[in-house]
Amino acid sequence: MTKLGIAGVVGLSSLALAVPALAHHPFGGSTPTTAIAAFLSGLGHPVIGLDHLAFVIIVGLLAAVMGLGLMIPIAFTVAALVGTGLHLMGLNLPLPEVIISASVLLFGVFLALKQQPSTYLVMGLTAISGLFHGYAYGEAIVGANMGPLFAYLLGFASIQMVIGLAAYTIAKRLQPQTETGALSLRFAGFTFAGIGLAFLSGVILA
Repeated sequence: MTKLGIAGVVGLSSLALAVPALAHHPFGGSTPTTAIAAFLSGLGHPVIGLDHLAFVIIVGLLAAVMGLGLMIPIAFTVAALVGTGLHLMGLNLPLPEVIISASVLLFGVFLALKQQPSTYLVMGLTAISGLFHGYAYGEAIVGANMGPLFAYLLGFASIQMVIGLAAYTIAKRLQPQTETGALSLRFAGFTFAGIGLAFLSGVILA
């Protein structure tokens, strides 16, 4: 079980590293016009965007480490839906790419730490991060009709919960095991922090 869990953490980290960072929309930037296309776009957006995928995995792992059940992935998903709504309403959030990159870096550090951060701090930052990630998702669906819009929201909410649950399950299997399991989770945290730092550096230097 330990080897399986460790392989899972390594696999999730590798998946995040293997996803092309430049692609953030499965339909090349065009707004989906059908419910099926919008649903597929919603499924794809959090996966093909490396910064989004990394954060979704982190919140699942961190939820297990902190013993919060699925509160963190659920809070992130709900906040992301709200963030998408803000974008569709024409409201602007400042420096979204900076905040998104910084969120991956910060939560990667949280996962890498031996001592768990405050629950209130993590939940608050999860909600804020979700708003900005969701705001970025909203760009892909601006101008869509109501049917495709709801399908898109369903798609990205579903895939985030599936990935978050998978990460949570793997981390829970590791926790009762040896120190090797805990070290694997911390290693994953450092890996994701590195991803966040790379994105943040790219945004700042661009």
